[in-house]
Amino acid sequence: MSETRLIYGFHALTAKLRHAPEDVKEIYVAEGRQDARARDLLNMAAAAGARVMPVDGARLDGMAGGARHQGVIARVAATAKYLTLDDVMEGLTEPALLLVLDGVTDPHNLGACLRVADAAGCHAVIAPKDKACGLNATVIKVASGAADTVPYIMVTNLARSLRELQERGVWVLGAAGEAEKDLYAVDQKGSLAWVLGAEGAGLRRLTRETCDDLARIPMHGSVESLNVSVASGICLFEARRQRNR
Repeated sequence: MSETRLIYGFHALTAKLRHAPEDVKEIYVAEGRQDARARDLLNMAAAAGARVMPVDGARLDGMAGGARHQGVIARVAATAKYLTLDDVMEGLTEPALLLVLDGVTDPHNLGACLRVADAAGCHAVIAPKDKACGLNATVIKVASGAADTVPYIMVTNLARSLRELQERGVWVLGAAGEAEKDLYAVDQKGSLAWVLGAEGAGLRRLTRETCDDLARIPMHGSVESLNVSVASGICLFEARRQRNR
């Protein structure tokens, strides 16, 4: 039998059924759940030929090991399938919110960034294939399930990918400590890609030049920079705050 792993929640499972239905082996759904979201998911599962099993909440809690499962868990093939920018952008029902990481090589930082991106409702995390961390076991562990809920897209040429996003109407905003305006002065309600570099090094020159604008996080203490996952959280949640007003 091929190796499998568990994924949790409607967003993760719906994305898997949409893009790689053949990977979904079994789906465990909370007994008695008959709401529209559950019915839509079960219809997708039936179309994919996945086995569906109603189980009680206690079993779901045990399988998830404390992770938030929303009443649905799936056993899927362990081999990851990577999505493209086109996969993510097509079918969005709200303005895009993307996180672009330029030069983040530490797996703990990437895992934490994926957790932040999930919490903020980010649609994808994008990184270059060179000078970047892939989805290794450490990343997946630190991400605490977010590696399954947030697409992680590695691109060959980051500057070119940013220009492709701009052609799609996405505003590309770079985080830079020397920027004149702070992030609270920037309108973030439209389609947006926040671009952050590694702590200390910051954005690479070509990445910086490709951004539509730059903004800084106002710092009120003695430290000059923040860990990239902390900075990502501040930027993404400000975008989410503006959209929810």
